[in-house]
Amino acid sequence: MDRDRCSAPQGRGTAVADASAPAPDYIDAIESALGKLDLDAKARLLAGQDVWSLPALPEIGLESLVMSDGPIGVRGTQWSADDPSIALPSPTALAATWDPSLARRAGRLLAQEARRKGVHVLLAPTVNLHRSPVGGRHFECYSEDPYLTGEIGTGYVAGVQDGGVGTTVKHFVANDAETDRFTVNNVVAPRPLRELYLAPFEAIVKNAHPWGIMAAYNQVNGSTMTEHRYLQNAVLRGEWGFDGYIVSDWLAARSTRGAITGGLDVAMPGPQTVYGEALAAAVRSGEVEESDVDGAVRNVLRLAARVGVLEGAGPAVTELPATIDGRALAHEIARRSFVLLGNNPVAGGDPVLPIDPTAVREVALIGAAARDARVLGGGSATVFPEQIVSPLDGLAAALPDGVLTHTVGADPSDELSPAGKGFTLSVRCRDQSGRLLGESGLPTGHIQWIGDDLPAGVTHESLHSLEILGTLTPRESGEHTFGTRGLGAFRLTVDGEVLWAGGQPAEEASDPFEAFFGKPAERARVQLTAGEPVEVSLSYTVPEITGAPMSGVVVSLLHQEPVRAADELIAEAVLAARSADVAVVVVATTESVESEGFDREDLRLPGRQDDLVRAVVAVNPRTVVVVNAGSPVELPWRDDVAAVLLSWFPGQEGGAALADVLLGAAEPGGRLPTTWPAVFADAPVSQVVPESGELDYREGLFIGYRAYDKAGTTPAYAFGHGLGYTTWEYESLEVTPGRAAVRIRNTGSRTGREIVQIYLAPTSGGEVERPARWLAGFASVEAAAGSSVEVEIELPPRAFEIWDEQSNSWAHQGGFYQVQAAHALDDQRLTATLEV
Repeated sequence: MDRDRCSAPQGRGTAVADASAPAPDYIDAIESALGKLDLDAKARLLAGQDVWSLPALPEIGLESLVMSDGPIGVRGTQWSADDPSIALPSPTALAATWDPSLARRAGRLLAQEARRKGVHVLLAPTVNLHRSPVGGRHFECYSEDPYLTGEIGTGYVAGVQDGGVGTTVKHFVANDAETDRFTVNNVVAPRPLRELYLAPFEAIVKNAHPWGIMAAYNQVNGSTMTEHRYLQNAVLRGEWGFDGYIVSDWLAARSTRGAITGGLDVAMPGPQTVYGEALAAAVRSGEVEESDVDGAVRNVLRLAARVGVLEGAGPAVTELPATIDGRALAHEIARRSFVLLGNNPVAGGDPVLPIDPTAVREVALIGAAARDARVLGGGSATVFPEQIVSPLDGLAAALPDGVLTHTVGADPSDELSPAGKGFTLSVRCRDQSGRLLGESGLPTGHIQWIGDDLPAGVTHESLHSLEILGTLTPRESGEHTFGTRGLGAFRLTVDGEVLWAGGQPAEEASDPFEAFFGKPAERARVQLTAGEPVEVSLSYTVPEITGAPMSGVVVSLLHQEPVRAADELIAEAVLAARSADVAVVVVATTESVESEGFDREDLRLPGRQDDLVRAVVAVNPRTVVVVNAGSPVELPWRDDVAAVLLSWFPGQEGGAALADVLLGAAEPGGRLPTTWPAVFADAPVSQVVPESGELDYREGLFIGYRAYDKAGTTPAYAFGHGLGYTTWEYESLEVTPGRAAVRIRNTGSRTGREIVQIYLAPTSGGEVERPARWLAGFASVEAAAGSSVEVEIELPPRAFEIWDEQSNSWAHQGGFYQVQAAHALDDQRLTATLEV
């Protein structure tokens, strides 16, 4: 038998060994450029000239610096179908691979995409923690564990910057929920602030040296983050040695003096900011020292030098990584991220998964999300991929003709959504005289033009009206519903008939972005026939919105297919499942459940999806449920079905990856990066709504698995849980204060991958309260059937330290620790005692 010895590819620092290599200091170039700038130019450089960029300063050879969203893809400055983006799996999915080297490859791909789109700085990654499962952007963050978050984030940042593109690690700090995010004061004690919420940022700063950090909207302990002198100046720059730039979250900067003295370098977006002219005036009035402005300008010039847009300063990266196939990498990350939560033998036989494609005569695929997959989360994580492979697409391509059937079963959404499937759309823009200014294609009926994100030839000053037009080829016969979202005057026409004309007034909103959006509204219903195209048009007159924080046009043509009775749909699915060899039910959340801008109210699957699963498994015990969600959901039927597979938001190639995993071409490689509660009531932290403007992190250190251990509550699925298609024997564990060496053997019949997890549990010493155990290291290893592999996993010094609130410093905690080598938190395989 083969026996290999390897080092952990993702031990602390290993994944980014070259990130700490000496980099150009650019001191001479920066000081020379700074010396040529007057106060007005310096102040202007620190303010966005528009939504996505900083101004060029030709007098010093500085080009405009361009920023862009995306954690899972690069949006660019033009958010349209004319410039599609690769869409990778969600951040929770990436973290579920437990592989920083894979995250680094993802980062290199995104740098490649950024360069293609003319973007210098990526506004990612999001490394806030999964404090509560109802956090609205849970899917956009990595994990409940700070160590795992820091390791995945380190790989991601290193990969993007390998490609010569800057990163902006966000949201600094404690931006762990969406409710009242602009105003909330998060009250966090020093220990949890250091040991949990600051820890991923610290690890990434020290191990990947990011070129940027984004200051969050919220307050922490009474100071808004864009003005937080202690956390930004003393901790981030002072203790950690961060030398990049700090940019505000969009519209987060509120005070000129408070921001510049609090450490904020750049106020975005522009042109209306607290910097620019306001900053120059504050210096002239004596309210702000010009030396503070100079310090911020140095940080921006250093960023410009690193990305190669400052004359006289060579870029930090001169040799770019090899070109990456974006679709192939999206496919690989997806299958490596899928978590097999359960795979039970059926009727005393073998588990259902993997399905043998040569042995099945009929596979019943059930679920609306099987046909119209949700591949990414809403908000700033949204991009437009060129194509999406749904579960229906993936399985249809992988199975022989005639084997696969599909029924809707139960639609998770009963809401109008932007026109999509069946529509072919474009938009035409006109001035007040009716003259055509420009036009472009639309991937959906949703338009979101913020700042200069407009079709060529169109400006906010010249734009008076637009028309979304095209055709709808219905997929189903029956009553189709149309609607609008946006503020202003509309005229809706379908098949040559004006169905509605009217206006939507503005309403009061606590979130400044809501000034653009309005609320979705049903406008008309019309009978249509499947396969028969009809012309569709939505004319829109752009209103003048006073007090809006930036120029923007946000409007949607909404649509809903014929709504059939849920009982009828479930009965149809039951009929299909009854005769099938295997039933695959895809359940999902919707954008009204998981998205930026709001938190969830519960963990239930929307609609009648739970009823659907129960009905299907009642007639077919060989039922596999695929969970298409970015965050934990309740699975009340989990013990009744044959298998449960978590696919997250799997990116554009999710359906192809799903076919690989279900049919055994690849094994599901993921492990849970966060604990899944059995019911919402078991979640240790459920309160994300502020009280009198404050959100008290009263749970202290005890979030996620730390809290479950303390309470003695058993979750549905533990942190680190995930099954594969082979089995592993842990043969030996050797430990020293700095490392754990683990040898494991693949005892199954096929090649597999295991995530070896190391937890520390203090058994003596120390008078302060600590969690029962915590993650201290991990490694992803692969071995052929019958082979053994030994892996060395670093145990970093920080794993044995706590934040001492008396001395305001880290304190080593000596004593005895149990070192646990585990397949998951609740599946320890070997233990050893270590004295430190």
